Amino acid sequence: MDDPSVWISSPIGVLAVLAVVAAFFFLLAEVTNANFFNYMPPLLFIYAAPVFLNNLDVIPSDSPVYSGLSTYVLPAFIVLMLIRVNIPAVIRVMGKGVLVMLMGTAGVIVGAAVSYAIVHPWLAPDAWKGYGALAGSWIGGTANMAATAEMLGTSEEQFGLAIIADNMVYVVWLPILLLSRDFADKFNRWARVPEDRLRMMDKAAALHFEEEETPRMSQYLYLAALAISVTWIAQALAPQIATWLSSVTPALDALFSETTVRILLVTTIALLLSATPASRLPNSTAMGTALLYIFVAGMGARASISGFEQAPMFVLGAFIWIIIHGLFCLAGAWLFRVDIHSVAIASAANIGAAASAPIVAAHHRPSLVPASILMALLGYAMGNYLAPLAGQLARVAAGQ
Repeated sequence: MDDPSVWISSPIGVLAVLAVVAAFFFLLAEVTNANFFNYMPPLLFIYAAPVFLNNLDVIPSDSPVYSGLSTYVLPAFIVLMLIRVNIPAVIRVMGKGVLVMLMGTAGVIVGAAVSYAIVHPWLAPDAWKGYGALAGSWIGGTANMAATAEMLGTSEEQFGLAIIADNMVYVVWLPILLLSRDFADKFNRWARVPEDRLRMMDKAAALHFEEEETPRMSQYLYLAALAISVTWIAQALAPQIATWLSSVTPALDALFSETTVRILLVTTIALLLSATPASRLPNSTAMGTALLYIFVAGMGARASISGFEQAPMFVLGAFIWIIIHGLFCLAGAWLFRVDIHSVAIASAANIGAAASAPIVAAHHRPSLVPASILMALLGYAMGNYLAPLAGQLARVAAGQ
């Protein structure tokens, strides 16, 4: 039934508002071509606008649309974005640079626990769930952030804090990664990088460049069939698996809820599909990302402005966290003798994912742009497994 206290309450009207909000900010970025959106991505505004629309009673804070987005749209965009993962290719091109990325990922997990242990006295008791969501963004990207938030039961307010912290750190961290190119010679000498490493990477990158074909109508149908089928299979199996895990190991009951099992099933099936011809279906990432932004708008529509008073300490913790990540990347560079270009791309693939890794690669070494996208997709593959772990470790580190 429509809610007379808000301007737009019908489910289709609410869904239209979310879609228009998501489309508007990308249109604004494309029309203005402003550099501002390179540092403050449309994602921030796509989340924030529905927050204000909700709190101004334009749209409701409770609607069947929101649960529908969690139940159907979230698993669909996970499938669409993960079937493009090509782990062998990124290893062949980046070599030990992949190990640096894994070190950076370890830094994200450790940093979550350390930074949260420092700032948690000034945050809400459930802020560790917001840290888990932010870990999802910093291991794989926004899709992992959304999936981790769903698995941990992160409140809309904590999810909003994670988005704010993500963007505040991004504004500082991206220029650092770009400027690091100016210190390439000194850094490479310090890291003892072999002289032929860059030449070998360029050669491997040239062998793995693939231009995506223009999608046909039938291929869109194949993608829809895969996304919907995997969602159905995961929903059918998740209750039985969650019940079985609870009966076998009661101590894991809080970690493996039905929602968590469902999302992990979707993730695992999608990664298995990435080793099949399904990975060659074009435009899946773009389709998945479009659905993701509508989902994020839906998260904002459920949030309350009052929950953002913790933002300063949450953001401070995020800056402590990113420093730890950076130290892990530097340690990885020295241990594995990896060049600054690969290190910057590896960090961007963690922290900024597919949105910023190509930007950093284009600035450092344009031949590595395709490999940077593959590396970011590797983060997508790991995020749904490791980010909830990071959130749980933050909770344990704080004694909660």
